[in-house]
Amino acid sequence: MSQNTVSTGTQAGISLRSIRKNFGGIEVIHGLDLEIEGGNFIVFVGPSGCGKSTLLRMIAGLEDVTEGTIIIDGADVTVSEPAKRGIAMVFQSYALYPHMSVRQNLAYGLKVAGTPKDEIERQVAAAAEVLQITKLLDRRPRQLSGGQRQRVAIGRAIVRKPKVFLFDEPLSNLDAELRVSMRIEIAKLHQRLGNTMIYVTHDQTEAMTLADRIVVLRDGKIEQVGTPKEVYEDPNNEFVAGFIGSPRMNLMPGTVEAGGIISCQGAEIAVPVSVALAVGSTVRLGVRPEHLSVVSPSAASFAVRVDYAEYLGTNGYLYCTTSDGEPIVVELRETDAPAQGAEIHLGFDPVRARLFNAESQRLR
Repeated sequence: MSQNTVSTGTQAGISLRSIRKNFGGIEVIHGLDLEIEGGNFIVFVGPSGCGKSTLLRMIAGLEDVTEGTIIIDGADVTVSEPAKRGIAMVFQSYALYPHMSVRQNLAYGLKVAGTPKDEIERQVAAAAEVLQITKLLDRRPRQLSGGQRQRVAIGRAIVRKPKVFLFDEPLSNLDAELRVSMRIEIAKLHQRLGNTMIYVTHDQTEAMTLADRIVVLRDGKIEQVGTPKEVYEDPNNEFVAGFIGSPRMNLMPGTVEAGGIISCQGAEIAVPVSVALAVGSTVRLGVRPEHLSVVSPSAASFAVRVDYAEYLGTNGYLYCTTSDGEPIVVELRETDAPAQGAEIHLGFDPVRARLFNAESQRLR
């Protein structure tokens, strides 16, 4: 199996080699290979049940590996205890000791490890300063907001001075406003510390805004590894095209005509491709909502019926249906929405379109 490589950095690298995981007789991770170079912020993203949290827990040592090898900073840690892997993990639940103060929560792991008292105090103070929770050190968890509790949980990881930080959907319990502010804080933390970080989420906004590289997973396999720009603009297949982006990429059936023309929804579209397409073959044409625009009827446009208009302030979305029942979403900017039930024509720059073959793979 070819390896997926995640690029440059200066801290602890991670190598996953032919990783398999079985639960009973069910294989949930299928011979997965991934190279993560040190210092990167990597996001595992995919639908529920795709294996992203299981993969993270195997890296952490919280799940056994059925087959394969895990290398962290050059050392084989496949069967090593979690405490010996040089990692620190931040969970969805804060898992703070309710009877301890913030200071005591931060210091507990160091105290158990036998760290000298003055060193504990220094590390706790440094972590509190990084996370801007110095004024909260004498409070108990019940006296903190959700965002403050998550900062303490992250601080508890920082004081351990790990080589690698692992985040398992750490913002899921926060409201929308706190998620935004904590997302920014985690990004700043990575900039300040420079450690390798792996972050699991189902939230595409978190993936797109935090990641140096995104690893898109489905059914225990890697579908694509790339920068946010790469996976958004050049998805490897229909799954990535449909999963990355909110709203998702519009996908419509088309037929190859003579001269490289694609007939799609009654429109004649010259989509540039670098492979020969057989006349009469079936393809799928993908266009992002922001690349569609309302135009006058022409041979290069297609008609849709407006089902619903959504106004979001700076922009909006039209939810439409083609004549053969295909759902289409159009992003609108600084324009009044057509009336519900109206017929409109849509056009787009063919360079912005993506083509997929019968096996849902992108045609390059």
